[in-house]
Amino acid sequence: MAKPKDDVEVITHMMRVVEADPKWGFSLVFDRMRTEGCKANHKRVHRLYTEANLNIRRSTKRRIPERVKEPIVLPIGPNITWSMDFMSDALVSGRKFRTFNVMDDFNREILNITIDTSLPAQRVIRELDQVIAWRGKPERLRMDNGPEFIAQAMKDWAAIKKIDFTYIEPGMPMQNGLVERFNKTYRTEVLDAWIFERLSQVREITQEWMWRYNHVRPHRSLLRLTPRAFLLKCGQLPAHYTGSRADFPTVQQDNHNTNKRESTFNNHCA
Repeated sequence: MAKPKDDVEVITHMMRVVEADPKWGFSLVFDRMRTEGCKANHKRVHRLYTEANLNIRRSTKRRIPERVKEPIVLPIGPNITWSMDFMSDALVSGRKFRTFNVMDDFNREILNITIDTSLPAQRVIRELDQVIAWRGKPERLRMDNGPEFIAQAMKDWAAIKKIDFTYIEPGMPMQNGLVERFNKTYRTEVLDAWIFERLSQVREITQEWMWRYNHVRPHRSLLRLTPRAFLLKCGQLPAHYTGSRADFPTVQQDNHNTNKRESTFNNHCA
């Protein structure tokens, strides 16, 4: 007997949620459907869920989707491609923490380093929203296949923001070579250079170092200019941006002067 039309719509909705997150049980599937606007009640959805034998699903592992190998193409201006990655380290007490790093591929400017003991997908989304609020959004994000990056919440966010995701092939970190090179520099100059007792110390040193990295440290790949100087001199700014090149937003663009930043960092280095 054919299913009623409205049952077909509920089943289609239910199967879409299940396929996106096959490890979810009924409660999570139902809550997700309600969040997405499904009006069917609990009893009806559970009946359809059981009839589809979804309550006796076997535990299976999914293959990571095949990723198309894409060479790193340097963008012609800012906010075209951002690269992002995670790093791990530990305090002197042994307490582990992670960093979430985001950079603009055009001028190698580091846009964000978030430091915490846990950085799930929802936290990543929140941090990206904060960067987009002052910088504007990128056309695409390049990343690996980490669980935070392939989470459904990330995919939903990207669809709403109309941002493309470029995933590298598993086991091929150099396909995300720009941020990998940055990670090495950050580890050498900050994480491996200090003995940290508290997360607040990691954040403070990192913030000061980010400013130096973007405004003081020259890069051979940028005509021996700093990321900020390269942005001021080269590249095509986004079409929607109507301000002057000198006023294009950069990380930590505030009223602190260069001397204060340098002296603060140097005091830590002493």
